[in-house]
Amino acid sequence: QVQLVESGGGWVQPGGSLRLSCVASGSIFSINTMGWYRQAPGKQRDLVATIASGGITNYAGSVKGRFTISRDNAKNTVYLQMNSLKPEDTAVYYCRLRQNGVSIYWGQGTQVTVSS
Repeated sequence: QVQLVESGGGWVQPGGSLRLSCVASGSIFSINTMGWYRQAPGKQRDLVATIASGGITNYAGSVKGRFTISRDNAKNTVYLQMNSLKPEDTAVYYCRLRQNGVSIYWGQGTQVTVSS
């Protein structure tokens, strides 16, 4: 089994920054993809960014240039640095780990609220 624990969410004014962290524990394979997804009230859960264990990244168009995903493989941790935050970035942010081709695990989510 795999457990994912997110931290770093909170409230920030528009234009501000937040850094999310997600620590994975349990049966972690060396080859995997970790990522962040978000879900606003009444909307589906959408991709924000992913990063493979080799470092290849993928971003949603709405966050390119503002968000940066990174990881520390030794610590099984993925980060999401969010800059120039907008009210439309308000959502619950979920960490996801995919490994072994089909196994997908989710964290419990962390709330990010951007408002003045």
